[in-house]
Amino acid sequence: MKTMTCRQLAGACDREFHAETFEAMGEMSRTHAMEMAAKGDRGHIEKMEEMKDLMNKPGAVEEWFEGVQKEFDALPEDK
Repeated sequence: MKTMTCRQLAGACDREFHAETFEAMGEMSRTHAMEMAAKGDRGHIEKMEEMKDLMNKPGAVEEWFEGVQKEFDALPEDK
């Protein structure tokens, strides 16, 4: 089990997510972002807009994804 924050996953806050895999971590982050955006949280909405802009740049999302996955892989296991 590893821990990352919303901010580490391109989000807007310090909420922690705990998961065994990077894929599970990403799903928790996406769900959280959608919930916060539905509540009208400007910080999360802005971060989601930034990610949409990144998606319009060829290779940018893949580069971001690889970097965050490497960060996840390098994290120590939770105690």
